Amino acid sequence: MIYLDHAATSPVRPEVLQAMWPHLTGEFGNPSSHHALGDAASRALADARSRLAGWFGARPSEVTFTSGGTEGINLAIKGIALGQPRGRHIVTTPIEHEATLESINFLRRVHGFDVSLVPVDADGRVDLDSLAGLLRDDTTLVSVMAANNEIGTLQETAAIGALAHAAGTVMHVDAVQAAGWLDVSLDALGADAVSISGHKLGAPKGVGALAARSRLVLEPLLHGGGQERGRRSGTENVAAAVGLALAAELSEAGREEASERVTMLRDDLIARIEAALPSARLTGSREHRLPSIASFLFAGTSGEGVLLGLEERGVVSSSGSACAAGSDEPSPVLLALGVDPLDAQTAVRFSLSPATTAADVEAAAAATTEAVKALTHLR
Repeated sequence: MIYLDHAATSPVRPEVLQAMWPHLTGEFGNPSSHHALGDAASRALADARSRLAGWFGARPSEVTFTSGGTEGINLAIKGIALGQPRGRHIVTTPIEHEATLESINFLRRVHGFDVSLVPVDADGRVDLDSLAGLLRDDTTLVSVMAANNEIGTLQETAAIGALAHAAGTVMHVDAVQAAGWLDVSLDALGADAVSISGHKLGAPKGVGALAARSRLVLEPLLHGGGQERGRRSGTENVAAAVGLALAAELSEAGREEASERVTMLRDDLIARIEAALPSARLTGSREHRLPSIASFLFAGTSGEGVLLGLEERGVVSSSGSACAAGSDEPSPVLLALGVDPLDAQTAVRFSLSPATTAADVEAAAAATTEAVKALTHLR
């Protein structure tokens, strides 16, 4: 099987499993307990936090461990919006992950926030002039994703952050897909808060982190014993935190080399598919794109039909966001790009990893050609 759905999830790195194992077995203490096992757990958690803080370019006290990207995004958006007294206006884009859009919709429905969606162009890039025009004296938060999980388009987060800061507001970046491919430090992204998820990096599912400047007042989502400096109560998952810190370090150590190599593989996949299937339409920005994602519309097919044909030929990919799998509705991301709703239902996304090989790409392109031609022949 050739697995090209890494944007949905990736396998746990063996080194990460090895690092986690002691904290799942003999060193199982609660970091809040005042005995030898608890003290050992507390030290391991503090070490993981410090290492992850270095990756974020933050202080250890600015890193909060979460259960993943969704919780981190919820904590950032709801926590900042409800904790900061500036106003009740939020700016985001129509192509954000559901975790962002639903968090903001909650604030609109329950707390009366006003929401502005900044338009994107046909490639999915934010219109900076439009963004500047939407910022107001009562804007309390701007939230954007660094890299779109469906089409791979990259945003100019530093420029967006500069506009937000010039207007006196706070910037949150969803870096769930960008982590491992881009520099996701707070300074590099121009952000005040950055959320990530471990299972995109080779850590297990169920762990993530939010880095948020210490000057920010965050209203917690979870109330209880006051762990994580009151930002997230609940007994910490020490093993997962250790795994996340190591996964971040390993991904950062090989990031530049992996990005260069996977970019070449991605471009080869795009070239092969476009040469074999002239009607295939690449979605997202051709230039400003994650190294790992190539997404297409295949006219005259259905995305689900192509995916079934691919799996029959030993290739696993997806139609877009795994969080929206099973929905009969066309992708809101593609609709925001101006794609016709019927065409949007022909979408297929390939997402590569540092483990992807040239042979994988060649086989995937051939399987895609066969699957698409079989469907269009039937029509």
